[in-house]
Amino acid sequence: MSAVPATGIPSAEIPDFPPPRSSACPFDPSPRLRDLALTGPLTRARSWGGSTPWVVTGHAEQKALLADPRLSADFSHPGFPSPVDPAHTGGGSSDMSFVGMDDPEHARLRRMVSGAFTIKRVEALRPVVQEMVDGFIDRMLGGPKPADLVQALALPVPSLVISELLGVPYEDHEFFQANSKNIVSAVASPRTRQTAHANLAGYLDELVGRKLTEPGDDLLSRLGEQIRSGELTRREATAMGVLLLLGGHETTANMITLGTLLLLQHPDELARVREAGDPATGDPRAVASAVEELLRYLSIVHLGRRRTALEDIEIAGRTISAGEGVILLGELANRDPAVFPAPDRLDLTRDARKHQAFGSGTHHCVGQPLARMELQVVYPTLFRRIPTLRVAADLEEIPFKYDSVVYGVYELPVTW
Repeated sequence: MSAVPATGIPSAEIPDFPPPRSSACPFDPSPRLRDLALTGPLTRARSWGGSTPWVVTGHAEQKALLADPRLSADFSHPGFPSPVDPAHTGGGSSDMSFVGMDDPEHARLRRMVSGAFTIKRVEALRPVVQEMVDGFIDRMLGGPKPADLVQALALPVPSLVISELLGVPYEDHEFFQANSKNIVSAVASPRTRQTAHANLAGYLDELVGRKLTEPGDDLLSRLGEQIRSGELTRREATAMGVLLLLGGHETTANMITLGTLLLLQHPDELARVREAGDPATGDPRAVASAVEELLRYLSIVHLGRRRTALEDIEIAGRTISAGEGVILLGELANRDPAVFPAPDRLDLTRDARKHQAFGSGTHHCVGQPLARMELQVVYPTLFRRIPTLRVAADLEEIPFKYDSVVYGVYELPVTW
């Protein structure tokens, strides 16, 4: 019989984390994680150095814990369950700005950028985004077939949008896309990851410096005003710029491509999106609902939201002790049958608004209104403009991002 350590689970039964996904079911969470969820809403997994952080799979438990101030998002805590070897992270929590901080510092920095992502401001950008999407589709239609949807549409749209919002020259997109790719890689060497982060930070620092003397009508210029007033340091502004540039294009780009590929496997659901997005007869509420279901079903951030317990926390019959790491898996919360009946079925008519794709609590994704709006524009426009769109390869030939923190595909050949 296996020894039972302080975790309360026999050592031989504690699985390694993260377990591999299955190429047979590329849109679903890892089968091993699904098995883990069957053991209860909280369990253990083995991570770096033999540590055994708690893994939270239940929707209710995740929502409660993400709202609990006794859990810390600070990367520097000794028990923090780092997604990469902590000996090779190359920096402290400030390197990724307020996502790695607790209140009140988290709230102070977050307030300085949250105004740019309000629903009202984002909706004012919708016509501009619509024009961008139509322009990229025009160019794709006028080019060779098959086309790579990643490079033709999915990556340039959010890259251009976040560039305009931040005040980053879009002509530098190849530079920041290449470095972003290395930062979110789960297999890149520590040196590669550190170099990529340093490249982006240096680039943004130089740009912030220019905004201090030549401000424009953009978010980095407004951060420059806060530097001049003493509310913000230049390093803090640079870190926020890195975070927003990285998060503003990498996640949305992958969601566009993966969602498109998923819908092409479900033609009836695809037809719902096309019909709901018709400018004359469609229903914007149905488009918005479809996007929420796609966000729920795909849940592209697959290494979990990570925290450290500052105090003992009793939940679901377990005790998370002070100093222990916690990994909250949104992809499993989003497949919790207690909240989403028949969770493995893609159903664009379901009310999926309780999903955890953007997290919840004080650390919920600040850019979620922008991401939602971009997806609401891209999906129906693409399928309306190209009704015969299809994948120009077998599913098993598509290169999925099994080696990335943000799930998606590296390329998606399409034709029409």
